[in-house]
Amino acid sequence: MTTVTYTIPAIHCGHCTHTIEMELGELQGVQSVKADEATKKVVIAFDAPADETRIKALLAEINYPAEGLITL
Repeated sequence: MTTVTYTIPAIHCGHCTHTIEMELGELQGVQSVKADEATKKVVIAFDAPADETRIKALLAEINYPAEGLITL
């Protein structure tokens, strides 16, 4: 399993974190998602077929683009 943390400046409220967690949680291979409104970060644990390209594409599609990889 791979775990990544991204900075997502577009997170402004609980609705934002809920949307990110629900949308990414539906991506095949994603095991867990935790978005934090205070830090504007999201931690995602995943296995194949999910990968960083698909995760970042989905975040951009739902208007929460990842601006930086914190940890891999």
